[in-house]
Amino acid sequence: MSEPDRSARLLAGLLASAGAAHFLAPRQFDEIVPRSLPGEPRTWTRVSGVAELVLAAGIALPRTRRVSALAAAGFFVTVFPASVKMAYDWRHRPTSQRAAALGRLPLQVPLVLWARNVARSTCR
Repeated sequence: MSEPDRSARLLAGLLASAGAAHFLAPRQFDEIVPRSLPGEPRTWTRVSGVAELVLAAGIALPRTRRVSALAAAGFFVTVFPASVKMAYDWRHRPTSQRAAALGRLPLQVPLVLWARNVARSTCR
């Protein structure tokens, strides 16, 4: 397996795991949905979980990998406000939880770059 294929499969696995977690433990995701979004947080949790599962499937398939990886990069940017909300909401929690919440913020950058690189390394 080539390095680009391995990278794509790892990204697909990450997205599939995150997507499944939205359905297996939804409450933790409900809590970080920005209040400014209309509707119920659980709806946004489910929608984002489905989006991650669809993106994972698209990246796993070579035929749809490029467009799906570009969409994943956009998705990572789109969910950044949830990470900001989590960091703010957790500011009074124990140090380890605060550190985890703050650590999510810079993590978005390598995720976006990873997805972009998967898209770029995919044959058109």
